Amino acid sequence: MALRWIDNHCHLGWEDDDAPTAEAIDRMVADAQAAGVERFITVGTDLPRSAAAVAAAARHPGVVWATVGLHPHDAKLGLDGLAEMLGEPGVVAVGECGLDYHYEHSPRAAQLDAFARTAALARELGLPLVVHVRDAHADAAAVLRAQWPDAGVVIHCFTGDADDARRYLDLGLLLSISGIVTFRAADALREAVRLIPAERLLVETDAPFLAPVPHRGKRNEPEHVRVVAEAVAQVRGERFEAVAEATTANARQLFRLAHENT
Repeated sequence: MALRWIDNHCHLGWEDDDAPTAEAIDRMVADAQAAGVERFITVGTDLPRSAAAVAAAARHPGVVWATVGLHPHDAKLGLDGLAEMLGEPGVVAVGECGLDYHYEHSPRAAQLDAFARTAALARELGLPLVVHVRDAHADAAAVLRAQWPDAGVVIHCFTGDADDARRYLDLGLLLSISGIVTFRAADALREAVRLIPAERLLVETDAPFLAPVPHRGKRNEPEHVRVVAEAVAQVRGERFEAVAEATTANARQLFRLAHENT
């Protein structure tokens, strides 16, 4: 039986100077499906990018699902309009949201406020929460303790060390691993990956960002989620098939996806 994958975090409709057309998104989905990726969670990071995610999900029902959120870089923009979009068809989670103290494109106070309000919204609506954290793990854990969404939380593109992983695992979170696990300087991350229980593990591309080795430096694609999973399996000393089965099952459960495509 062929291995099937879910890319639980990508940005199919990323709005930028080179924003992909609908046809380009169709091509990305088709290429990834040919590589065994059966489903995609395309993630919103502000109002227009969340709208693009919703549009991509509408174009590929039963294959692509969307999230709606406000990235910490844009926390100063506020949450206006996002709550209404969470009721759109195909939306399965709130986020990405969180804290980024590395770049601080928004003041920390604004990030903390937006993160707490978004987590509370996820709890109110009964939706899982997709969280971005960089250089802010202690504060992120504190916010999540106070505003815990019962439907579950995933730390996407986890980049912390073993102590950070334990902090989140003690809270009951899932940790999603990106192509960073293949980078030469990611020894601390690889140590953390070894201790994540199989039932808490996810894999993602974060496409179009963070292409894994040997594709580093190029535009990332959802089809590369298999490369990430291969690296995770090697780091953990597990069968590749076991990682495929566990991460696919975990993504289905978190985002409440039916077992078979509709």
